[in-house]
Amino acid sequence: MLVQLPYGSEHIPYDCGLANVLVSEVNSLRAVRPGIELVREAIEQPFGGLTLRELAKDASKATVIISDHTRPVPSREILPPMLEEMRAGNPGIEITLLVATGFHRGTTKDELLKKLGPDMLKREHVVVHDCADAAKNVQIGILPSGAPLVIDRVAAETDLLVAEGFIEPHFFAGFSGGRKSVLPGVCDRVTVLGNHCSAFIDSPFARTGILKDNPIHIDMLEAARLAKLRYIVNVVIDAKKRVVSAFAGDPFQAHSAGCEFLRRYCVVKAAPNDVVVTTNGGAPLDQNIYQCVKGLAAAEASANPGATLILLAECLDGTGSDSFYRSLRDCESPAALYAEIMATPQDKTIPDQWESQVLARILIKHHVIFVTRPEIKDIVTDMKMEYASSFEQALRMAGAHEDGSNVTVIPDGVSVIVEGCRI
Repeated sequence: MLVQLPYGSEHIPYDCGLANVLVSEVNSLRAVRPGIELVREAIEQPFGGLTLRELAKDASKATVIISDHTRPVPSREILPPMLEEMRAGNPGIEITLLVATGFHRGTTKDELLKKLGPDMLKREHVVVHDCADAAKNVQIGILPSGAPLVIDRVAAETDLLVAEGFIEPHFFAGFSGGRKSVLPGVCDRVTVLGNHCSAFIDSPFARTGILKDNPIHIDMLEAARLAKLRYIVNVVIDAKKRVVSAFAGDPFQAHSAGCEFLRRYCVVKAAPNDVVVTTNGGAPLDQNIYQCVKGLAAAEASANPGATLILLAECLDGTGSDSFYRSLRDCESPAALYAEIMATPQDKTIPDQWESQVLARILIKHHVIFVTRPEIKDIVTDMKMEYASSFEQALRMAGAHEDGSNVTVIPDGVSVIVEGCRI
């Protein structure tokens, strides 16, 4: 069987023979109409009853939370119908597009141009959220975790807060989309740090595809409620980033419906093996090592104890986080780093600690071989992983059988919910 493994904007072919292949059935879905038409149809039949047009009638100012450069959200198909609806309900409404960078770096003008296109970027008022600028953020409440909820003033001081986004499995929030537009999307660093504390990340419910009793999700839900998020348009996309389904309306009802729809196609049964191959789904999600922990988490969930995990990712943006890199580089061992993080109280959580925690958890149990660009070979080894210059070399290093009989392959690690293994 020939499998195409996403790597940047290209694919690496693998004739995997007898290997177990875990593939999301989302890619079997076919868009029956252009994405913008599916979005319009969803907007016309919103969950919760209230239309976006009705919500806009009495609002002088509206803020639309949009995704940043790290997410393959097809904003050019989602935003035009949303903006049209709001202006149809209130021609004079003042609209701001607020880029939900969360804890990421700021989205550049070139990245906004690529995301929105020249016409929309020129026409609309766009603000990029900065979680580190305390003057631009304001506290509006306390979360169930005890962390203060501090959000961007543009979101806090609007009459109508709505959001776009897409839904995919998420390795500790259960699913992306919905409430995540607010937390971490437009929150101050103090809120993100509190929500991403070591105890929450360690919870057995803070795993891919799990929402019930997930403490991270519970905080995010309350953040969306306190921020008065009124309406969302979330989409499900296929491997080619095309919209296959859209969900609009009440943020909680629409998101729940989208998650249940996606779950039917994403769940795969674990096929534990001694070698597990995974990717981060190609660009833009494999742009840095930080994001690639998601793909590794899928491999972790389908691996025998002591198995070798092979990750293929281009990582054009390097590590994605200097503190994440240094935590792995400077630790005595992954086990020592994990113990240090677990001893860190919620109010002392440091930036990107959660990503270090998950990677350390994986490295304690598994040998990780990273197939990536030679320019970051030293970074990979600094972070307690092993570098391979090619996929073929990685397979040899891992002891993969030529017929693939001891290999499990996950072509897109961020698109699956692996069930059947305890991690």
